[in-house]
Amino acid sequence: MTSQRLSNDLSYSLALYKEWDSIEAVIERKLKLEDRYKLLLTVPGIGKIIALTIMLETGPVDRFQNVGNYASYCRLVSSRWTSNEKTKGKGNKKNGNKYLSWAFSEAAEFARRYDERARAYYNRKLRKTNFMVAHTALAHKLARAAYHIMRDQVEFVQEKIFT
Repeated sequence: MTSQRLSNDLSYSLALYKEWDSIEAVIERKLKLEDRYKLLLTVPGIGKIIALTIMLETGPVDRFQNVGNYASYCRLVSSRWTSNEKTKGKGNKKNGNKYLSWAFSEAAEFARRYDERARAYYNRKLRKTNFMVAHTALAHKLARAAYHIMRDQVEFVQEKIFT
C-alpha cells in the first residue's frame, strides 16, 4: 500500500514538473524578454521566475535616481523616523514593492545555499548579528547588483560585490 502511494505521489510530482516547464516556456515566448533578463540570470540565486519578477516589477530602471532609492523601493533598507536621536514613529516600512522584497529574499536564500561567496558573506554577517539581519544584508547586496546590471547592461561580477 505504501509503495503504491509513493509511486502515485512520484508520478504526480513528475507531471507537475512537466506542467511547470511548459508554463515557463509559454511565459518566455509570450513576454518580450529583454537583455536585462538574461543578465539577471548571471546573479547567484536568481533563476527564471525570480529574474522575470525582478524585471517586470522594476520597470524602467532609470526611474530610480540611485541604487539607494532602488533598495528602498525593494524594502531592503530600514525605515526610520528620528529627530534629535529619538524615535518619532515607525516610518513607512510598508512603502515599496512587496514582490521585489520577496524576490530578493528568495534569491538571497538560494544564493546562500548554493553560492560559496554568498554563503561566506552571509556567515560573516551572521557572526556579528542575527540571522534575519544577515539574510536581509545579502538580499540588499543582490538588489544593488541587480540595479547596476539592469542600468549598465553588464554581467554579474562576484569580485565587485562579495569582497
